[in-house]
This record gives sequence, structure tokens and C-alpha cells, in this order.
Amino acid sequence: MELIIRILYDTIYHTTPILLLVLGGLFAYRAAVLNIALEGMMLAGAFLSVLTALYTQNIFIIFLSAIIGCLVLGKLFSYLSVLKKGNVIIIGLAINMIVLAVAGFVLQSMQVPNLTPSWIKVSEFKMQIPVINSIPVVGDILSGHPFITYLSFILIGVVFVLMYKTKFGIYTRVVGEKPESAESLGINGNTYKILAIMIGALFSAFAGINLSFERIGIFTNNMSAGRGFIAIAAIYCGKGEPLKCTFYAFVFGFTRALAINLSIYAGGLSALFNIIPYVLMVLILALNSGFQFRNYRMRTYW
Repeated sequence: MELIIRILYDTIYHTTPILLLVLGGLFAYRAAVLNIALEGMMLAGAFLSVLTALYTQNIFIIFLSAIIGCLVLGKLFSYLSVLKKGNVIIIGLAINMIVLAVAGFVLQSMQVPNLTPSWIKVSEFKMQIPVINSIPVVGDILSGHPFITYLSFILIGVVFVLMYKTKFGIYTRVVGEKPESAESLGINGNTYKILAIMIGALFSAFAGINLSFERIGIFTNNMSAGRGFIAIAAIYCGKGEPLKCTFYAFVFGFTRALAINLSIYAGGLSALFNIIPYVLMVLILALNSGFQFRNYRMRTYW
């Protein structure tokens, strides 16, 4: 039972950054922009938040630095891809590599393997939820997470409403699905694409902060470990629909939690468990593509 509780608790922990990237990135997806730079934006959020924490103990400034840094990257990505019509794959990968290189350069200049603000006590960031905290098993799983974790769950509903019940969401979907119709209605497609990318950048900042401060309050280079690409896979499999994409985010979070907890008992084979989330990602994408191709063939036949 203890192992199951730990796996489920860790599922929430590992799902949160992926979920935030998914909820932010699906707007760009629905606007017909593939935001490959989610990985680099999240890493930038983690890096800037911890770097700022080394020199200040002000939580507001820590959050602000991560948000501003990610918004700058979002603006750069949108300028090059939307306004200048650049290749989104190349631009996104370039941003990912630039963030990785800058973070590595700073670590090397400071002659440290990682950034660890000594004043941070991670336990102070965790919230105990009244009532739920006292429920056996359930309290051990759902209570004791940072504020951003609970915020990410609230954002599922917010994103759903924003996508389907507001003019912004409707126009964003029209721009992505029927650009000719959007143009005929006088909708500026570039404006909505840029706004969609900036929402993804904002959510990436929160994902980076959560990644750094959820467990031990530390930054190590490349600690994002492909979560940005996993989020893109979840968005693709869920076809940009908030609830479906959320489900896939939890699937990937669960497999990561399962791999890490089972690796404790695997001895020398523990490294093999680390590939489970990525193998699952490939399998889900392959199956999803296969179903889409089959449906296309059936529609074509009939």
C-alpha cells in the first residue's frame, strides 16, 4: 500500500509541469502553430527562478523573473515564426539549445554543478488541505503539494472555458482551422497566434518554477528532461482538446512516477525504467497516427 500511495503522489508531482505545458501549449496548437520551444521555456523558468532565489528571498521577484524571461522567449519565438514566417521547428529547437547553453555557461562561470539557494525550505511551499488532509490514503495523495500544483488543476477548467466559451478561444480555433474564414471576418490571425504563444510561455514559467521548487529547490542543467516534447505529444494525441490532453498528461506523469519508484527495486536494471515514459510516448503517437490514417481511409472509401 505504501508503494501505491507513493506512486500516486509522485504521479501528481510529475504530471504538474507536463500539465501546465499542455494547457498553455494547446492554444498555439489550435492556432496552427507548433510550439517546439516549450521545453526551452520551461527550462528558462526553472533556471531564472532559482538564479533569482540565490540573490533574493522575495517570492514575488522570483516568480516575476521567471515569467518575464519566458515571455521574452515567447515573444522571440512568435516574432520569428509568426511575423517573419520562419520554420517553427528550427526556431523552437534553436531556443531550446540557447537556453541550455546559457544555463550551462552560467553554471560553469560560477564553478558549480547546480544552483541551490540555501534559504529555501521546500516544506514551506507545500500546502496541507483542510478536511482532505485528514482522510486516510486520499490525504496522503492529494495533500502536501505546492500552490502551483493546485493552480494547475484549477487551470484545466479555466482553459476549457477560455477555449470554448469566450470570443478569444473561438477566434483562436477559427484562425487555426479556417484561416480563410478568419480573414473574411476581419480577424487578425497573427494577433491570435502571438497571444496563443504568449499564453504557452506564461504557463511554461509556472511549469519551470514548479519543477525547481516542488521537491528540493534546485536547478541542474537539462532538468526538464524532455518534458516539453512529452507535452507536445500529449497535445497532439488529445488533438488540442483540454480534457483529452489533460488525460494524456496524467498518463505520462503516471508512467514517469511508476518508472522512478520501480527503479528503486531494480538494482542494476534501474536505468531501463527511465525509458518507459518515452517508449510510451512513441507507442501512443504511433497508435494515434494509425487510427487517424485508418479513419481517413474509411472516409475516403465511403
